[in-house]
Amino acid sequence: MEYRLTEPFTKDKIKDFRAGDKVLVTGTIYTARDAAHKRITEMLERGEDVPFAIKNSIIYYVGPTPAKPGRPIGSAGPTTSYRMDAYAPKLLDMGQLAMIGKGQRSSEVMEAVVRNGAVYLAAIGGAAALMARQVVSSEVIAFDDLGAEAVRKLYVEELPLTVVLDSAGGNLYVEGRENYLKSTVK
Repeated sequence: MEYRLTEPFTKDKIKDFRAGDKVLVTGTIYTARDAAHKRITEMLERGEDVPFAIKNSIIYYVGPTPAKPGRPIGSAGPTTSYRMDAYAPKLLDMGQLAMIGKGQRSSEVMEAVVRNGAVYLAAIGGAAALMARQVVSSEVIAFDDLGAEAVRKLYVEELPLTVVLDSAGGNLYVEGRENYLKSTVK
């Protein structure tokens, strides 16, 4: 299936997404990599306000390159998601709706996705320029000292993604491998 996910982002809008589905996201998403996730988690532990509302948020694991003249952002390909595995379950338990990255996730993250009715979406690795074309605006909102890893508020239009982990426990990396192996056995 192919879905269009637009703001406001809610659990009701993603509940039918299944591993392997295509999703075009339009709306406000946030960027954060491991250094930013660490700081956000530390802020939460101290009871401080974080740079954006976690509930119903979508976080893209990306550290974009500097923008070329006339563009809001430089190349914006996904980073390897397991670096955020230590932080993701807490944010999902706080209502984060979706994560965007690449690569497999830990069993703790998979369990948190199901427990919270969330999804993990894969961006196209190796297609950073394509991903950047879908970014309409970009604004650093926190941790400017982290450079490319600063937290940014992005507005994206039809960002092309694939559902990897769904709220029903589907896992494209497992199911895709199994389907491939079944198709090659004669």
